[in-house]
Amino acid sequence: MDVIGNEKELELAIFCIENVALRLGKDAEKVYQALAIDSDILNGYIIPLYDVLHTQGKEYIVEDILQVMKERKDSI
Repeated sequence: MDVIGNEKELELAIFCIENVALRLGKDAEKVYQALAIDSDILNGYIIPLYDVLHTQGKEYIVEDILQVMKERKDSI
């Protein structure tokens, strides 16, 4: 399992959590719970793909994360 290793990865993690929460109309804490505690999407998908994801736009990133959640049947 990867872990957040630097400030840039932390910024991406926060960006992802906040924007997925906004899209879903959910509390960011619940989104964090779903992405980091209830699943491995944060440390097993978002952080390892930092180099790719941080170059994409907000809509792409949010849609990508929501698609991963759907494929893994994770919900908030």
